[in-house]
Amino acid sequence: MRAWQFTGAGDPLRLVELPAPTPGLGQVVVDVRAAGLCHSDVGFVDGHITWMLEQMPIVLGHEVAGVIAAVGQDVDGFAVGDRVGIAGDGLDAPGIVLDGGFADQCIGKVEQLVPIPDNVTFVQAASGTDAGMTSYHAVMVVGGVTAGTRVGIIGLGGLGLTGARIAVIAGAEVYAAEVDNAKHETGLAAGVTAVVSDAKELADFGLDVIVDFAGFGTTTAAAVEAINAGGRIVQVGMGAPDMTISTQTLVSKQIELVGSLGGKKADTASVYELMAAGDLEIVTSTLPFSQIDQGIERLRQGGVQGRLVAVPDPS
Repeated sequence: MRAWQFTGAGDPLRLVELPAPTPGLGQVVVDVRAAGLCHSDVGFVDGHITWMLEQMPIVLGHEVAGVIAAVGQDVDGFAVGDRVGIAGDGLDAPGIVLDGGFADQCIGKVEQLVPIPDNVTFVQAASGTDAGMTSYHAVMVVGGVTAGTRVGIIGLGGLGLTGARIAVIAGAEVYAAEVDNAKHETGLAAGVTAVVSDAKELADFGLDVIVDFAGFGTTTAAAVEAINAGGRIVQVGMGAPDMTISTQTLVSKQIELVGSLGGKKADTASVYELMAAGDLEIVTSTLPFSQIDQGIERLRQGGVQGRLVAVPDPS
């Protein structure tokens, strides 16, 4: 089968031929119909977060949706032909601990499979396994957002825009900070009350929760200054490896600062429910499988709005 293999930090992905996978105990083989490209993939390739990968070489791609092609032993509740997304659990995900979705086929662990509703596309389902799951977990589970919560979202990229929309659906009052003014209208269209260019300006809105999807250090520092006393800051983005914040402000305002990585299978299932109900559609663009290496470069250059998803090449 064809696969985009990664061999080491700083090396480009290579299109290679690999043996088709065979399902082990509690595993299935999935014919990949959609595989999302993520800024984490750029970080893997560039060396910023390569340490997260548990094997090398590896086929990247941790946002996977497709059709079950083969079933191993001790797999209950799923059969050949089922439409599924693979919901990784933190770092236990395809493309991180085993070969992932930048291939014609990949392995899925049965405990991570989520049925895709009939009216949800593979492209949306793939995005839902990471952009959806990570955003939902950060906003709803770690952030504890409910109806009436005043929420700030920093960064309206693929995750931030999705997180903002999920908070709106939950009945929260949502504000956002985004340096790229071209993304402001998209945020407003998703139901955000107001979008500002500088995270420091979020201080005007009396926020209970701020979710930082950018993570450039300065953004977290701005969140500490902007949030209400007793508020909670959820850190998702890792745009910079370190941050400097005001210890005095953190302590005097009794702020809770907590990290959020990925999510759980239940988060992906909740995202699929929102999609099936017509409440949530993740902003996506697609490219053919044969151009995944070009897609990584587009992400690196910042030329993507929403999520970028690879689909099979036209036959």
